[in-house]
Amino acid sequence: MPDPTVPPTPSVPLDALLAREDLGLRRIAGPDDPDLVVHWVHTSEMADPYPYLLGGELLLSAGVHIPDGAGPGYFDAYASRIVAAGGAALGFGVAPVHDTVPDALVEACALHGLPLLEVPPRTTFSGVARAVWRLMAQARLAELRRVTEAQQGLAAAAGRPDPVPSVLRRLAGRLDGWAVLYGPEGTRLAAAGREPGEEVRLALAGLADVVRPDVSPAGRDRPGTAPGGTGRPASAADTVAGTRLTAYALGAGRGFVLGVAAPRHEPGDHTIASVAAVLLSLLTGEHQSGRGAARSAALVRLLLGSTPEDVAGLLGGQEWRVVHARPDGPAPDHVAASALGAALGSALVDPDGRTVRVLVPGDRAVEALPGWTLGVSAAVGPREWPAADTQAARALARARATRAPLVRHGGRPALTDLVKGPDAEAHARALLAPLAAVPALPETLRTWLSLHGSWDRTAVALSVHRNTVRQRIARCAALLDADLDDPDVRMELWFALRRG
Repeated sequence: MPDPTVPPTPSVPLDALLAREDLGLRRIAGPDDPDLVVHWVHTSEMADPYPYLLGGELLLSAGVHIPDGAGPGYFDAYASRIVAAGGAALGFGVAPVHDTVPDALVEACALHGLPLLEVPPRTTFSGVARAVWRLMAQARLAELRRVTEAQQGLAAAAGRPDPVPSVLRRLAGRLDGWAVLYGPEGTRLAAAGREPGEEVRLALAGLADVVRPDVSPAGRDRPGTAPGGTGRPASAADTVAGTRLTAYALGAGRGFVLGVAAPRHEPGDHTIASVAAVLLSLLTGEHQSGRGAARSAALVRLLLGSTPEDVAGLLGGQEWRVVHARPDGPAPDHVAASALGAALGSALVDPDGRTVRVLVPGDRAVEALPGWTLGVSAAVGPREWPAADTQAARALARARATRAPLVRHGGRPALTDLVKGPDAEAHARALLAPLAAVPALPETLRTWLSLHGSWDRTAVALSVHRNTVRQRIARCAALLDADLDDPDVRMELWFALRRG
């Protein structure tokens, strides 16, 4: 029998369909197997339905194809072909063609182990199909609810003081099985749940070896071995002694593996175990590299009064760039922000509304990324990080206004560098004092001047209506008592805004 093509929908137990009183279906031949399931419904009046079946169907027929005087040989061939195609069951409609189910068909189905259901005259084939779809929808809803609850529980477990054992315990409880974490050398680091027998344990350890990358120097240097252990499957599954075994490689080639042994395979199990694998990848990654501990130490020191210069070494470098990023689509969530940080090569990520800020090592090139608009600061030391944050924000605003995927802050000396800092800052504060009460005014004026007085591009950069830009610029002109069409006035205000 060919393996049935499993559709992306939940299966329906045949017994659940028989239990529907509104259908009135009755099993009159074939095995009474509570594990028998239906994947879909198909109606056919072909004498040989084999070419039209994919497997797993409840085949419905009213017997139109049965010739007059058909003998046992016809029914035997018909039932055997349905079984050969992988059909799950046969439903025979009584009336209008046949008053009863032919006895020869009942005998043939019993002989070939094909469940035969009698469909009463009051039940239409479309009604049977509709009942199957509804049962599938109920099963899918139950599956989604189960997966969602499991995800929430695993996430809560990952936040406990003992995150790795907690995640394993929660996973084992959800799957009613055994969950184990193997280290890079194949050593069992932690486990939870009901431990299976030796045969299953050895088989699961062997399955873990299938997905574990070779993390030894010799393995990394071996011809044909991709960096990070790629080339191995991300997961592998097997069944031993009636137990479903699955192994998941964790992280990018670090050698940790999650193993799961469960007595049953329920819909959603793979999704639940995959969530646990992602969480354990993060946890083992922090443990393996020590970077997470270094970042935590840097944060604690900053909170306790250290300066950015003091903690820069813990972060891995002295010069850094600040990147401001906006997605082309909806506001990013924490997952999208983390993915952005990974693409830029940094875990120092700050999702702030629609903008994501990332601190990137200064020696790392920042290139445009599909789906994002980026503003990149100059590479600066810790003392200049706040200024670099401002540089990145302005570069992002310019990138959005010009619809460029990436804008970098220019590094050439400016005319403002010719004026001493304190004097320039004092002049800027005095000149811009009339606007200080409304923070939106100097920011709008700065953006408007940087875009050469374009109303539309300024509106895009600030995410406001162009009429709002006009009103704010008019108010700036009134409060400053200045002609903003005068290039000298614009130049002086631009220098002040750069210093302010």
